Order: sequence, then C-alpha cells, then structure tokens
Amino acid sequence: MYLCVLPILKMIYPKIPLAQSLLEICNAKDIHDIVISPGSRNAPLTIGFASNPAFQCYSIADERCAAFFALGIAQQKQKPVVLVCTSGSALLNYYPAVAEAFYSQIPLIVLSADRPKSKIDIGDGQTIRQENVFANHILFNANLHEDASEENDLKVNEAIAIAVNQKGPVHINAPFEEPLYETVSELSVQPLLVESKQQKKEIPALDVFVQLWNSAKKKLILIGGNYPDAIDAALVNQLANDASVVVMTEVTSNLHHPNFISNIDTQITPFTDDDFKAFQPEILITLGGMVVSKRVKAFLRKYQPKQHWHIDALRAYNTFGCLTHHFETTPNAFFSVFLPKTMAIESDYLQNTLKVKALRKIKHADYLKTIPFSDMKVFETILPMLPENCQLQISNSSPIRYAQLFDIHPSIEVFCNRGTSGIDGSTTTAIGAAFASGKPTIMITGDVSFFYDSNALWNSYIPKNFKIILINNGGGGIFRILPGHQETPVFNTFFETSHSLTAEHLAKMYGFEYFKSDDEIKLQTAMKVFLAADKPAIIEIFTPTEINNQVLLKYFKNLV
Repeated sequence: MYLCVLPILKMIYPKIPLAQSLLEICNAKDIHDIVISPGSRNAPLTIGFASNPAFQCYSIADERCAAFFALGIAQQKQKPVVLVCTSGSALLNYYPAVAEAFYSQIPLIVLSADRPKSKIDIGDGQTIRQENVFANHILFNANLHEDASEENDLKVNEAIAIAVNQKGPVHINAPFEEPLYETVSELSVQPLLVESKQQKKEIPALDVFVQLWNSAKKKLILIGGNYPDAIDAALVNQLANDASVVVMTEVTSNLHHPNFISNIDTQITPFTDDDFKAFQPEILITLGGMVVSKRVKAFLRKYQPKQHWHIDALRAYNTFGCLTHHFETTPNAFFSVFLPKTMAIESDYLQNTLKVKALRKIKHADYLKTIPFSDMKVFETILPMLPENCQLQISNSSPIRYAQLFDIHPSIEVFCNRGTSGIDGSTTTAIGAAFASGKPTIMITGDVSFFYDSNALWNSYIPKNFKIILINNGGGGIFRILPGHQETPVFNTFFETSHSLTAEHLAKMYGFEYFKSDDEIKLQTAMKVFLAADKPAIIEIFTPTEINNQVLLKYFKNLV
C-alpha cells in the first residue's frame, strides 16, 4: 500500500502591504471572481490574485471587453466581480460597462492600479487623473493612500458593502510605487474587516393604496427587465386573472402568462386616439429594469395615469413624468402583502385588451405569410427553433426590438444590456454570462454591434455551448426605420455605416464553426446543424438592406 502525500505549496503574496490588504479583504468578503487585464502597475494585484487558489481569475487583454465580460458574470451570479487594470488610459476603457452596470444595477468592483500622487501631471508615462474618473456613474469612490492603513481598509470595506447592497459599480483606486514584482511568503498586514449590514426597509402602511386600487377599474402593470423566477407563480396568476388588471411584459421580463400582453408594440401601435383614451390606466405599476418599447413610453407620457407606483428595493425613475410613489421593496414582498388586502371589482379592462390581442395575433400571422426574406422573416424562423431551457442574450438596436414582436418559449431566459442600451459589449457580456451560468447560451446580434465588439471573441473562456446568430443587413438597419431616413451618401456613410464585411474570417481565426444563409429554406437547414455543433459557432444570416425597413413599417400598418 502506497500513501500519496501531496506537497504543501507555499502561498505567494505581493510584497506591497496595500496590495496585501486589498486581496485579504476581497477574500474575507467572499469576492472571488477577478477579471484581470495585463499591465505592469497592477502587477502586485495580479500576482496576489492569480497566486491564491481562493480566487477564480480570468485574463482578458482588452479592458473594454474585460469589463463587459465581468458584467456578464455578475449579471448571472448577482454578486460582485472585481476588475483589475493597470494605470493610465486602460481604466477609461471600463467606462461603458461601468455605466451599464450603474443603470442595470449590476455589482462591479473596479480596482485600478495607479502611480503615486507625486507622479501625476508631471509628464510621467502612462498616467492620468484616475481618482473619481467615473464620478457621474459610480456608487462610491475609494481613493486610497499609498501605505496600508486603517483609513484605506475602511474605504475598501465600504466600497464592497455598497456594491453588494446597492447593486452597482464602485471604484477603488490604489497607488503603487516600484518595485512592483517583489513577493513574500507571509503577510505583513492584518486588514480591518467591517461587517456589512443591509438595512431592511419596511413596507409602509398600505390602506390608502389598497383603497385606490379597489376603486380603480383600469390598472396597468408594466414589467421591464427582470430575473427569472423573481416573482412567485401564485402572485403572477392572481394578477393575470384580475379583470381590472392588464399586465404588459417586455421580452426581458422573463414572466409569462396567456393573459399577459407580451408584444407591446404589436398591441398598441395601431391604436387611435380614442383607443389610447380607452386604454389609459387609472393606476400604473412598474417594476423591473429599463423598458425597451418607445411606443409604450410615448403612450404613458401623453395619457398619464392618476397614480404611478414603482416597486424596486433601490431606485425609481420617473420615466413617464407622473411617479407618485416608490415602494422600496421587492415585487414579491410587496404583492404578497398587498394583494390579500385587495378585492375583485367588475371591469372589462382585461377582457377588452385580450380581444385586441387575439385580433393582433391573427393579423400578425397573416402578414408574416406574405413577406419576403428579411430581418423580420429571420426572427419568425429562428425564435421557434431555439432549444428549450437555454439562455438568450440579445444585442441592442434592431435585434431587441424585433424580438419584442414575437413569442419566445417560457423556458428560455432572456437578457439584454438595457441600462444604457448601447451596442458596445453585447457579445462580451453574453460570453461572460454563458461562462457563469453554464447554460447553453445563444446570442442574437446585428452586424454593426458584432463587428464593433469583435474583440469579444479574443477570450479563452468561451464555452462550447455558446453560439452567435449574426444578422448581417449591411449596416445599422435601425436608422432606416427612424424619422429622417433618406437614401443619400451622407445617410449611408454616417448613419447606416454601410459595409460589406462578413464574420467568416473572424470565426476561423477564433476557432468558431461558421455557417451562413441568405434565404429561408437554407436558414432552416443551417440552423439545425448550427444548433447541434459541439463547439462555439456563428451562423451569419444575410438579409436585404433595402427592404427590411419596408417590411417592418408595413407590419404595423397591417395590424388593424
């Protein structure tokens, strides 16, 4: 019998005490996902994180992609991810993802290495004014001193607590002096740890709100971006079956019921002024993240409800100019207390809305039978083919708007970066989310968004069950459906950004399987092979630039 004794590996720590403190506090606070971009000034942090098996470290060279990759991980785990970069302009590349995290309420901890203050603004290389650089879109700035101290530790503890409790980005700026690469085998610091306590907010007395609810015959609930299973099924069913309540859901709401209006633009775009007045709610309840539909925003801004209540534990935006109350709690907590106090009243609000929904469904199906191969035909084809229980990530601009017009299987989880609604980082976020969730993940993206974020594929952590559906219509097709479209060189060059690029060579370079299609029959065949691929894959679908907008605009006219 042989006894195998594994060698005890000595821990390696950076010699700089400030770096040691940062590492130890992160570890103690259960912050273990670390996305690092290569650099020199951040060497103490990189050595410390990468040498400690308690941390899961990822190396992403492009800082903008690194930040969105971290965003995708944090989106799925719903806990902070640390970003580590060197000094100088590297830090600025985090900004798009920081802004997205700020508005999408996703926790990120930006940990930037800096030069000492004495080296700033004297002409030293790779230096900028890093302190407070994200001031307009950050929850907390921790500007540290060069030496380890209790003051520094308190700032770091506070930053992490805010990222966790307030769900958003924080920035810790840490100055390091050379030498940067020296290591030791024992810690020289014992950082201060402060227990984080989140104050529980009580639901206020509801009697007044219950009275308003019970006397209103038209209540509209609008649900934006929302995590799957965030609201109990029993509460969903109660809301869905109230005759005086209409529930409108966006594709990112991850809530489903036959009585819900899940295709908002299809439902309300053909409305006349009389229709809008008839549909105008007395009470509006909003919950979840940002709303995609511009039409529902325009409707509620013009035909405002008497009461607008927003339910969110952290923030409330006055999107429609009529916010009357913010319930600082979760929808589950609110409705579980509120609904038992309410009573059913006689109303035809839901019944009338469902009649319109049924009519729109028929018109929708009839119109799709008549259209040529186009962006809309692509969505009609691919969405029913998506495997059940997968995760769907959608890029901004045209793809998320087309997706809103169709039904998606209830088992599919849907996400989109709607905090700032930017096209930058959509693919990288999807890759981070796919890695974190472990679920088969499909990204639907447009060509401009895909090529803009092509460094997303420069990533060693892409799961084999990650796949990209790339709809290539030769430019920014969304500008063709916006007011002001004219077929001129100025429009084509500076708005639509016309191009003749394809993803074929990128796919080959990064080891993706590549498929392509340019008509409906080919697409149905190619999609089956694409979805069955046992490695990361891209299917590029070419659609006709000139007719996509015409098909979409005629769609809304044919719904009446």
